[in-house]
Amino acid sequence: MQNKKRLALSIAVLFAVNIAIISFFQTAEAAAYRQGSSGDAVRTIQTKLTNWGYFNGKVDGVYGPQTAEAVKYFQRKNGLTADGVAGPATLKALGMSTTGADVPASSQQNSVDLLARVISAEARGEPYSGQVAVGAVILNRVEHPSFPGTIAGVVYQPGAFTCMDDGQFNQPVAESSYRAARDALNGADPSGGAIYYFNPDTATSAWIWSRPLIKVIGKHRFCS
Repeated sequence: MQNKKRLALSIAVLFAVNIAIISFFQTAEAAAYRQGSSGDAVRTIQTKLTNWGYFNGKVDGVYGPQTAEAVKYFQRKNGLTADGVAGPATLKALGMSTTGADVPASSQQNSVDLLARVISAEARGEPYSGQVAVGAVILNRVEHPSFPGTIAGVVYQPGAFTCMDDGQFNQPVAESSYRAARDALNGADPSGGAIYYFNPDTATSAWIWSRPLIKVIGKHRFCS
């Protein structure tokens, strides 16, 4: 009888441990979207916030400052921590998956690949911070009213990047450019909010020199 009780207790303990482990990994895998994120899940967040009157910006799939403020507004109104991050509790309140099921991996990867290709073509050989800064400029343009509202729209805008005309865009992509693209998408911006950059040694436009300088990184001048 005593042995049966011990066996039953052992099974109960083992069951509880298994539940705790499962819960831990589910929490670890829970999705969270914040400023710098992009993709279909962000577009869904923006659409829901728009439909409910919390967001009046572009539904472009890019988690910029305006989206973060809309999320904070939603969080305050729904008794959530107003940190501007769409984590598990906020996603649940929005009626979305909390494990990343709303965002296809291919969508996020496409953004990384496109950014990395431009970064590699435009900033190969530059300091790593300069590579991240080029990616940040593209994302800053997405948020700026004077430019297209998507990464692809910014990249393929006629005359925007010399690499699209000189063939560098189609060259092999440096591994560091992929890391720089991910950092930029996650919110890193060494450019200080720049929407332009240029190499003073090769620039032929007098207009670009008129742009207010924010900072110099490597061979590039980053401007507003």
